[in-house]
Amino acid sequence: MAIKRQRDKSPKRFFVLDTNVLMHDPGCVYRFQEHDIFLPMVVLEELDHNKRGHSEVARNARQASRIMEELIVGANKKDIEKGIKLPEPTSSDYKSGHVFFQTRNLSYDLPASLPGNIPDNNILGTALALQKSHSDTKVIIVSKDINLRIKAAALGITAEDYEDDKVLDDLSLLYTGKTELDQDFWENHAKELGSWMEEGRSFYKVAGTDLESWYPNQLIYENKQGGFEAIVREVNVTEATLETCANFTRSHHSVWGINARNREQNFALNLLMDPNIDFVSLLGNAGTGKTLLTLAAGLAQVLDDQRYHEIIVTRATVPMGEDIGFLPGTEEEKMVPWMGALMDNLEVLSSGEGGEWGRAATNDLLRNRIKIHSLNFMRGRTFLKKYVIIDEAQNLTSKQMKSLITRAGPGTKVICLGNIAQIDTPYLTETTSGLTFAVDRFKNWQNSGHITLISGERSRLADFASENL
Repeated sequence: MAIKRQRDKSPKRFFVLDTNVLMHDPGCVYRFQEHDIFLPMVVLEELDHNKRGHSEVARNARQASRIMEELIVGANKKDIEKGIKLPEPTSSDYKSGHVFFQTRNLSYDLPASLPGNIPDNNILGTALALQKSHSDTKVIIVSKDINLRIKAAALGITAEDYEDDKVLDDLSLLYTGKTELDQDFWENHAKELGSWMEEGRSFYKVAGTDLESWYPNQLIYENKQGGFEAIVREVNVTEATLETCANFTRSHHSVWGINARNREQNFALNLLMDPNIDFVSLLGNAGTGKTLLTLAAGLAQVLDDQRYHEIIVTRATVPMGEDIGFLPGTEEEKMVPWMGALMDNLEVLSSGEGGEWGRAATNDLLRNRIKIHSLNFMRGRTFLKKYVIIDEAQNLTSKQMKSLITRAGPGTKVICLGNIAQIDTPYLTETTSGLTFAVDRFKNWQNSGHITLISGERSRLADFASENL
């Protein structure tokens, strides 16, 4: 789950962990290689205060407490004061460090403006005391809290964000799902180019040393009007098999009445309609057509092709503003306010039916084949022959994403939709989001596909606002 890092060859360090790091990654104590870890007593108190409930934070707090208990099983007070030795890693060339629990009061002098009874200030004071008692070791606070890191810097204490869960060092490195062909590509590969037809589909085989950066089910295109567009079906270091994309831009080749309006949307429909692709991720700003294309493809395959039994829609219930409080009704009724985007797109998909009666009948049919579920009740479930849509996936952690995708049984297709620029979950960033995690980890799998949608197709007002506000 974390980035594979080389051994840290800098001098030994002493890391003071904030509570939010443990609640973000309960197993973080095993991620600091040969360096030592210090856990202030206030951190254990905060873990205890946050362990109640069914939220992800509460579960992580309980898991962190269980890990702490496993570490001290059989240890007496002297052992704890000397530091609990962490298990040795089996596949690394360094020895593990120790975990130290605060067993006594530490004397420190904080500015009068920072009283020590506040948890954050208590952690700052602990770090100052450790700096005095461990002058030969660099003491570092590790916290997801930006304000704590700022206060630490003001006091001359080194503070860092917890970055072991980062999928990428920079978002610009995230896989986009497409690559543009050079103008002389066909000239350079003409000698070893093969082509054939199979079940009405066109295939090409190309060879060369410049194919190593390609991925399975990636979009390959020429950047010109009516240019070549194909999907990479098989690829190795020196050879690749391409299949030309189906053209969903034409009016007679629509999906549930929806046509693609640009290259990326056309490729998205190719991925969504392909029965051999089990996982699809669509990234894009608001108005790029993620939900509409996904719903149209789902309805076509559920109602027309009968490839799947029904559509299941879920999303993270993270509010954009203030929480509006308790929502009455059943699970599905509680989820309806969170599914405004779904309902808006269903109106578009059913608007083509003739007359008021026709639209009402179509809406009833669609609602019978679309089920809305909450993330809270997903554990232990298995979806058989379902078309599963995970909306607003950028607000999920990598652990939540794994829990959802592993619900898929035989014949199920999972689609993740999201906009990495609109993360509402505290402590999640663009490089640690579960959606970024899924895109990066699935890019090499033969039965998955990804595309980043670029062009907004909602309205000229929405496009202007997106670019200028």
